[in-house]
Amino acid sequence: MENWPMSDTVEMLQAILSTIDEGIHVVDANGMTIFYNHVAAKLDGLTPEEVLGKPLLEVFPSLDRHSSTLLRVIENGEPIYDQPQTYTNWRGLRVETVNTTLPVRVGSRLVGAVEAAKDIGKLRELSERLIELQAQVNKPKRARRQETDGAVFQFEDIVTQDEAMRQMIQRARRASSTSSPVLIYGETGTGKELFVQSIHHASRRNGRPFIAQNCAALPSSLLESILFGTTKGSFTGADDRPGLFELANGGSLFLDELNSMPLDLQAKLLRVLQDGQVRRIGSMKAKQVDVRIMAATNEPPQQAVERGVLRADLYYRINVVSFEIPPLRERRADIPLLSRHFLAKYNRLFETKVGGFDEAVSRMFQTYDWPGNVRELEHVIEAALNVVEGKQLCLEHLPDYLIERGRKVQGERTAEALAGEGAALIDAQQVVGSRKLRDVLQETEEMMIEAALAQTEGNILQAAKLLGIPRQTLQYKLSQRSSTTQ
Repeated sequence: MENWPMSDTVEMLQAILSTIDEGIHVVDANGMTIFYNHVAAKLDGLTPEEVLGKPLLEVFPSLDRHSSTLLRVIENGEPIYDQPQTYTNWRGLRVETVNTTLPVRVGSRLVGAVEAAKDIGKLRELSERLIELQAQVNKPKRARRQETDGAVFQFEDIVTQDEAMRQMIQRARRASSTSSPVLIYGETGTGKELFVQSIHHASRRNGRPFIAQNCAALPSSLLESILFGTTKGSFTGADDRPGLFELANGGSLFLDELNSMPLDLQAKLLRVLQDGQVRRIGSMKAKQVDVRIMAATNEPPQQAVERGVLRADLYYRINVVSFEIPPLRERRADIPLLSRHFLAKYNRLFETKVGGFDEAVSRMFQTYDWPGNVRELEHVIEAALNVVEGKQLCLEHLPDYLIERGRKVQGERTAEALAGEGAALIDAQQVVGSRKLRDVLQETEEMMIEAALAQTEGNILQAAKLLGIPRQTLQYKLSQRSSTTQ
């Protein structure tokens, strides 16, 4: 690239920045926009022509030198990471992003700043709606439990005949009577939330809130505000809002995929566990909360600690009551039971009358490893009932990847059967080569007659009934054998 013309180099850099799926906004040292990609334009509801070559504050009049992350970086030369920012463009459109903003230097001279922005407006709106719904659901008690606490499952809903699972359920019932933290490990789809909802339902907190949050579903800055709440003015556009800890007060908070939570948030969670107090973002005041924390990981927690994605101190604090839910492939006796359960469930929902599974489907279900566990099995049966026409669920009704798997299993069994028939034929040939059929039949007949007479203590009539032949026939055969021996 040393011999390339400067204009070509600039065009190439612009092309690269234009392909990035984040909003890229570059300003010079005077706050004038010198690069603005199409993603940034879409986020801001503008066109590049409306922004390029213009002062930043002219295009975004709701910002000032303090609230603009780009202008703050130009002023102090320090980078800003994952900073929420809410602003309004000159058309009056409200925009909400999370920004990472870096200074641009040529040698030691600061010449501008570059910002990468992600749109979190819609995500925050959905999350805040969720919080509002949780707040309304958790108002004074209503007649039905599921209308108040959000936990709809109980231990009776866990379908299993596996002994290890049954013992685990008994342990969980005993743990329901305490408020100790719970940590559950299980692969995706094993039913971790069903398990923790059952613990909450069986506890003294069953009339209080049960709130679940997946820690991998939200970016770090948004997850923090969702968990701990916000104070008006803590960042641009922030309102006074309670977090999930406050909403779950008196009840249980389930944090799924805890190993995906950023480490700095894990430290804040540890403080809440230790002192039972939560502080909203931007507030100096702490609030006392009574929340039972239940968490889950989709990898062995000790392995997560070793990989550095789960703080060791948090692990030791939260791993008071622990359960490891076995994958479906390790409890294959549950597969027919669960299959019938889901078939009945979707027969009711879809108003169908599928009676069962043909032999090929049952055989394939038992040999398949189910990487998606119980959730995958349920979705496979649901999908099949969308296309089945007869009274039986057959191989051709399953998703394509399982149809191929089922045909492979059928082929293996056919090969085994043919091999067995071949072995039997070889044995028969060996017998034919050494003995006559008449001799074998006669010996077998004599053995059966002797056994029948022994069982009936010599009673010929009863022995004939056991053998399924007339009494006269048996007497004749006995007389023939007697004359032969003489």
